[in-house]
Amino acid sequence: MEGANNSVVSEFVLLGMSTSWEMKILLFLFFFSFYVGIMLGNFFIVFTVIFDSHLHSPMYFLLANLSLIDLGLSSTTVPRMIIDIFSEHRVISFPGCMVQIFFIHVMGGTEMVLLIAMAYDRYTAICKPFHYLTIMNYKTCTCFVVAAWVIGVIHAVSQFVFVVNLPFCGPNKVDSFYCDIPKVAILACTDTYWLEYVVTANSGLISMGTFFLLILSYIFILVTVRHHSSAGLSKAFSTLSAHITVVFLFFVPCFFVYVWQVPTLSLDKFLLILVFLVTPLLNPAIYTLRNKDMKLAMKRLTEKIVRSR
Repeated sequence: MEGANNSVVSEFVLLGMSTSWEMKILLFLFFFSFYVGIMLGNFFIVFTVIFDSHLHSPMYFLLANLSLIDLGLSSTTVPRMIIDIFSEHRVISFPGCMVQIFFIHVMGGTEMVLLIAMAYDRYTAICKPFHYLTIMNYKTCTCFVVAAWVIGVIHAVSQFVFVVNLPFCGPNKVDSFYCDIPKVAILACTDTYWLEYVVTANSGLISMGTFFLLILSYIFILVTVRHHSSAGLSKAFSTLSAHITVVFLFFVPCFFVYVWQVPTLSLDKFLLILVFLVTPLLNPAIYTLRNKDMKLAMKRLTEKIVRSR
């Protein structure tokens, strides 16, 4: 990959970590505790859905896949962020940087499509309950997941081919916790103004288009339910509130990173932490603490594990 262009730069230096010793300890505790929570929470959801027969339904099948994607999205960046906190030389190789960019956008694109699938699942369950299992059968759910991964890969490749072929001849300092297209492209020793349009059209407009599509779908569901029963409106809103929260947490930072780039670096770094640490941790909390079936399933799984000892 290093020989794919005329780059002189063979590695990048990742900035963004505070030089204060107290701040380093605080960041380490924050990153490490959140990452452990992400791993435990999302793995527990996956295992619960797999081993509890009561959760073998389309909704939980899609939820388990969302947890796997959140695990992958966090694992592409957070372990490296934790290691770099106390490292004197926060260096990532050129191929390593390109691989990180690629997988971040694969996971991000996949999650966007999967959230649409989950919204469709809720639409079917609320608006067409008698046909739910017929429409959202195993084949349909599998097609959703496969399509999500395919679109995620296409989304990543369509930008990656431009970045990997850019010439880098210095400087090589990336003012971020990790490698991403906007931060790396400005270091290229050529005009990359055109690449801003590519990123905005791809990552920016796709994420925003998906966001507004999801919001419109939720509004349509609520309006449909309201026409049938005003009493069912509050129940439907309660069901959808978890999905709406996840959508806002995932897409709002994407807007500021890829469409309207924030003017201050501190806010930029805060949004990055929100995407890779806070949202993947809140996803399992939102879907479990507000879901009676999931809480009961987790209780059964915990009791089974304790009895097996």
